[in-house]
Amino acid sequence: MRSCPSWPASVPRAGLDAATVVAAGAALADEIGLSELTMGRLAERVGVRAPSLYKHVTGQDDLNRRIAALALTEAADAVGAATQGRAGRDALAAAARALRDFVVTHPGRYAATIGLTAGGTDDPLAVGLEPFAAVLRGYDITPQEMTHALRALRSIFHGFATLEAGGGFRWPDDIDDSFSWLVDLVDRGLSSPPR
Repeated sequence: MRSCPSWPASVPRAGLDAATVVAAGAALADEIGLSELTMGRLAERVGVRAPSLYKHVTGQDDLNRRIAALALTEAADAVGAATQGRAGRDALAAAARALRDFVVTHPGRYAATIGLTAGGTDDPLAVGLEPFAAVLRGYDITPQEMTHALRALRSIFHGFATLEAGGGFRWPDDIDDSFSWLVDLVDRGLSSPPR
């Protein structure tokens, strides 16, 4: 298999824009881990010198925030597609599986979403929970409880998926069986929420 020639460092790569830079950064984060993603490594990946990236992102924090927005949008799209036409436990299971699959497949870009706060409802970081809010509307969750329920769902399914992505499950029992057990547990809890 022949390798592709890399771009000379002094020649800007044609077609490089902010979306391309962020997508390349997200892919690289998935490969090497978010903590290892640097502007220098990303520049090498896209075939430019590091200063050229600053035409498209303002720095590492901006890059990470944009990767987080991309990850949340992609995860929300996956969850939304998985839950289309479903309700109740069926929708909950589909949403949980879609999030789990996304986190396990894209651990680096998903890691960028941790600890960031949305700047408002129109912030791209706010889109990630809407499909789960739609799932919760299929349960007897009051508007006052919605934030609590969303936090619980994210904590539960985020925790499971990130542990799995990090190789945290070492017991011999089947992980899929444990996941189904967890979905049943959450479904029972949502079906009779505390008041």
